[in-house]
Amino acid sequence: MAQTGDDQPQEFPAQQQEPPGLTDEMQPVPDHGERSYQGHGRLAGLKALITGGDSGIGRAIAIAYAREGADVAISYLPEEKPDGEATAALVAEAGQRCVSLPADLTEHRACVDLMETAVGELGGLDILVNNAGYQMARSTGIEEISPEQLDRVMRTNLYALFWLTQAAVRHLKPGSCIINNSSIQAYDPSVSLLDYAATKAAINNFTVNLAAELGPRNIRVNAVAPGPIWTPLQPATQPVEKVKAFGQDTPLGRAGQPAEVAPAFVFLASPAEASYVSGTVLGVTGGKPVF
Repeated sequence: MAQTGDDQPQEFPAQQQEPPGLTDEMQPVPDHGERSYQGHGRLAGLKALITGGDSGIGRAIAIAYAREGADVAISYLPEEKPDGEATAALVAEAGQRCVSLPADLTEHRACVDLMETAVGELGGLDILVNNAGYQMARSTGIEEISPEQLDRVMRTNLYALFWLTQAAVRHLKPGSCIINNSSIQAYDPSVSLLDYAATKAAINNFTVNLAAELGPRNIRVNAVAPGPIWTPLQPATQPVEKVKAFGQDTPLGRAGQPAEVAPAFVFLASPAEASYVSGTVLGVTGGKPVF
């Protein structure tokens, strides 16, 4: 099995799903920190919106934020409802409120409505985590990328990021923060993920640029760049042979688990621990360089 710590499997079982993929159909099921994450009140009393919060890295962030004392709103596609309900239950088990908000973020109106509902339900907003993302690996050249696929990748990974941030800024107070989910693909792009990798490089630029704009308002903007992390996106968007060897090309020799990424999002959200950290892209890559 793929686990955190010293267990370093040679490969994952052969498997594939239809996008967007579901957690319980994965072999093995990812570790989101359900048993391991222990909170210390770092985010007590804060309110966070996490896009793509139903599964993978988003679920791990939701669990960690709740155990650190934050109320959480999560968005996800309507077809991801089973994963969304499971995440909401885990947040509730931590004693915090979870607002579930199914939405298709490729539409501007949906992003604006999502933000207004999240702020209204939570009673404010302190942390925006732009985590939702989409990819689809290809086996041939650039000409295989259809207009429909390019539009979906750009709208999910970039347009939604802009739209949600625009809608959030007027609600964010001094001391609040925005955290974007970048990727090792911004630094070491895979040929099969040309369109996806391009959006992640753009997210890095967006992060640094927005940090400069919002710094005078004491709103911090950072990003996390994960390496190969075992989430439903992998068996749903990668060919079987890639899934089996997923993560083996890292210096640590294995894929990471969502639970290993969430602490980076906690650190960057913490008003005490990251109060002077802005305009930074923090790598969680299994040893792959981020520069």
